[in-house]
Amino acid sequence: MNVRIPVLAAALMAGGVASAQTLVAVDDPKLPFRVSLPAGWLGADFGDKAAGVSVVSAKAPPATLIRLLYTPKNGAAVNLNSEFKKFEAGVTSSGVTLKQQSSAAATYGGVSGIERQYTLTHPRGQLRMRVWYGNGAKNLYSFQLTDSPARYAAASTLFSKVLSSLRFR
Repeated sequence: MNVRIPVLAAALMAGGVASAQTLVAVDDPKLPFRVSLPAGWLGADFGDKAAGVSVVSAKAPPATLIRLLYTPKNGAAVNLNSEFKKFEAGVTSSGVTLKQQSSAAATYGGVSGIERQYTLTHPRGQLRMRVWYGNGAKNLYSFQLTDSPARYAAASTLFSKVLSSLRFR
């Protein structure tokens, strides 16, 4: 899954507000999952043609970013650790410093995967990021949260609620 460039763009724009939110069901038949997302958040298009959903908490920075992306596997075997290595190499190749804070197995909606948390340091400051790669029957999933360190705990709690609402098709 090629999410390197949009992740960097998202990291440079993010920083937002993730206070208590009402979640609204999203059931688009084009997506391989149903999910509930924060009410009032805005769709974001990073021009990367990534399949999935990207939403931000506000039109302009600071904004919390959630991306729920997928790539069809087309029968190919997927190694999640290799996917993380590609992701990390893509982010660091842009000059951003990436420091892994944690890594653990995590299952959402019945799909198993690996979740990692990072601190990103870029010319304008720091960001926190939570990334889950899931190995579904037909798709590789890359779900991401990016926010400022000050708001990360609240954003992460909200992201957990979003992930707990997932239902894969």
